Amino acid sequence: VHDEAASADATDWPQILALYSVLERMSDNPMVTLNRVIAAAMVKGPEAGLELLKALDDDPRMRGHYRLDAVRAHLYERAGDRGRAVAHYRAAAERTASIPERDYLALKAARLSAGQPAG
Repeated sequence: VHDEAASADATDWPQILALYSVLERMSDNPMVTLNRVIAAAMVKGPEAGLELLKALDDDPRMRGHYRLDAVRAHLYERAGDRGRAVAHYRAAAERTASIPERDYLALKAARLSAGQPAG
């Protein structure tokens, strides 16, 4: 479905949300749930996504996982809360073992801190 769209904005997010909802019922996998949360945020707004993320905070399989902070940062950024977005981008950068991901997340935090779009 992603490949069919010319851009993220043109993506059929309601269809992706429906597909992740089906997959989530078939698989007890927190990463599937995280992806469903992202799709839900694209359909219903970042505040809805932030609310849905709370369920993953209590999942021991996700405890301390950098992707929770990365997604939360992106949603706070979309909601216009730069301060929280920066804090979560930094936390995600500190937690990931991947140097390219760390650099990407740190750059997003730095750009937002400087008042620029995170890009």
